[in-house]
Amino acid sequence: MSEDCNQNCSSCSDDCTDRKERKTGFSEKLHKMSRVNKVIGIISGKGGVGKSLVTSMLAVAMNRLGCHTAILDADVTGPSIPKIFGIKDKAKGSKDGILPVKTKTGIDLMSVNLLLEYDTDPVVWRGPIIAGTVKQFWTDVIWDDVDFMFIDMPPGTGDVPLTVFQSIAIDGIIVVTSPQELVSMIVSKAVKMAEMMNIPIIGLVENMSYFTCPDNGKDYQIFGESHIDEIADKHNLKVLAKLPINPKIAEACDKGMIEVLDGNWLEPVAKILKKMEES
Repeated sequence: MSEDCNQNCSSCSDDCTDRKERKTGFSEKLHKMSRVNKVIGIISGKGGVGKSLVTSMLAVAMNRLGCHTAILDADVTGPSIPKIFGIKDKAKGSKDGILPVKTKTGIDLMSVNLLLEYDTDPVVWRGPIIAGTVKQFWTDVIWDDVDFMFIDMPPGTGDVPLTVFQSIAIDGIIVVTSPQELVSMIVSKAVKMAEMMNIPIIGLVENMSYFTCPDNGKDYQIFGESHIDEIADKHNLKVLAKLPINPKIAEACDKGMIEVLDGNWLEPVAKILKKMEES
């Protein structure tokens, strides 16, 4: 056992005799030079609800609290994380492994778009290749002393979420949704998948929940009445946050300036995650 062991075997790549975590036939080891403390999956039942946005904002929020954060972009066919952070550099490697790209504030990123020659090149791969790529992001990338890793999942309950849940020791997931009743129904599928695989669900985040009119200060529910509280009650989950429709958020993402976006919408979520680190 190493002198700096934190007793969290799932985040350690050392093959010592004191390992305590349950072995599975599908689990993958971290790179031997990596150290990741907590892994949080960000999932949704369908696309277009703002999952990558929530992933990015949470990484920034935890970074502001003094944690070293990282994002593993598992949405291989629709990677948007580098764009949100304004990253144009490509990932590089050494004789030891692949090195993640650092953002302006020190957040580590790995995405398939950091490996493609052009950002607009399509990723026309079959499921097993995509799943294998996500595994390599975990096993072949050198994640150096990461306090919180956020995994941006592709939408739905298909190959990649299944691969991540089986291959990586997830400490918890956050489910992202939007107010429409149709989306709410599909979110239940994602929640049930996590429950089936015994993955802890930290709670729900609703994006595009309301719009605050700049003229009168009133909140309007553009996409109709929210159903997130009903879903939370049904599955005995917490509603962690509700994000507004705000042009400043969209502008920050488009300009790759998410790290300088001023807003405390996800501060309650960050505090919950911080307590997880201390436990």
